[in-house]
Amino acid sequence: MIDADVRTLWDFNQMGHEPRRVDVGVGLGSHDLGVADHVVDLFGRGLFPRIVFTGANAPTTVKGFPRGEAMHYREHAIALGVPEDVILIEPNARHTVENIVLTKETLARHGISPASVMLVAKPYQQRRAYTICRKHWPEVDVVCASLPLSFDGYVAAIGDVELVITMVVGDTQRLWVYAERGWAIQQAIPDAVEAAYRRLVGAGYTARLL
Repeated sequence: MIDADVRTLWDFNQMGHEPRRVDVGVGLGSHDLGVADHVVDLFGRGLFPRIVFTGANAPTTVKGFPRGEAMHYREHAIALGVPEDVILIEPNARHTVENIVLTKETLARHGISPASVMLVAKPYQQRRAYTICRKHWPEVDVVCASLPLSFDGYVAAIGDVELVITMVVGDTQRLWVYAERGWAIQQAIPDAVEAAYRRLVGAGYTARLL
């Protein structure tokens, strides 16, 4: 049952958007350098001409990215051939609300007012990022993207199944908690998703709950 429940949450937290050309690609900082890899790939495919990497540190990233998530993402993208002058960094955000709000402010300081953005995130972070963006940046057309990995493929890439499950459970909880706190728009939570979430919490996957 745990396996089926995790996959239920995994699927729900992705938006299913088709990548398309936008004004700015935004790489949301995290423990997962694959986000930066996907930003580089999408940039190379011509889907956006400008990149913002956003993120300071969290308990899950401070060891791996001691100079901050955004800075390490930037360095990684440049090493993969992205020109330095197309990248802006936002180095202060400590959670997804700040990722969105501070990215908007960073672009404004550079005189950039995009009509459309692509939020590039971990697969299970897509829906949370989308709901926050619709609340705090409603004037932009937003598309979400992630590396096209299955749950099993993502676990293989990260190498820690328990970490991934606890993160998926935590992101699911944040959908309604953030809406209740006024940080995100409301999302309808299907009964099957809520039931899967509650079973996983009951099974002890609570490390990332608020």
